[in-house]
Amino acid sequence: MFTFLSVVYVIVCLFLILVVLLQSGKGGGMGAAFGGGAGGAGQQVFGGAGAGNILTKLTAGSAALFMILSATLAYMSSPSDGSLEAAGERANAEIAGQASDDEDEASDDAADEASAADAPATEESPQGGSDEAASEEAAAGEAPADDDDE
Repeated sequence: MFTFLSVVYVIVCLFLILVVLLQSGKGGGMGAAFGGGAGGAGQQVFGGAGAGNILTKLTAGSAALFMILSATLAYMSSPSDGSLEAAGERANAEIAGQASDDEDEASDDAADEASAADAPATEESPQGGSDEAASEEAAAGEAPADDDDE
């Protein structure tokens, strides 16, 4: 159905372009190019004053059909309500999953901090000594010893 309406839409569009170009404006339009300006074939096909009336009705009809088809095709190509609801449910589930992950991380961090407070500090400082030795030297007012002497 969508393909059929798309084909009809293109045909209506081309017909609308043709009808608008055939209308004679102040300069005569394409109707004058086919001999409509000074009599001849253009006036024989459409009649003396009838060309404006027929082309105006064709333009209005094809323009209305063009707008209706545009709205219909836009409606058909938009996602359905069911897909919007499914996407909303997936987003809510994802947000709920992230919230539970954040709670798990927070409890893991709290457990890590508690175990770190219970364990003695034995990490090496960048100067080569332990953190406790550096803090004791700083408390005594001495500069930490530099073990990189060459």
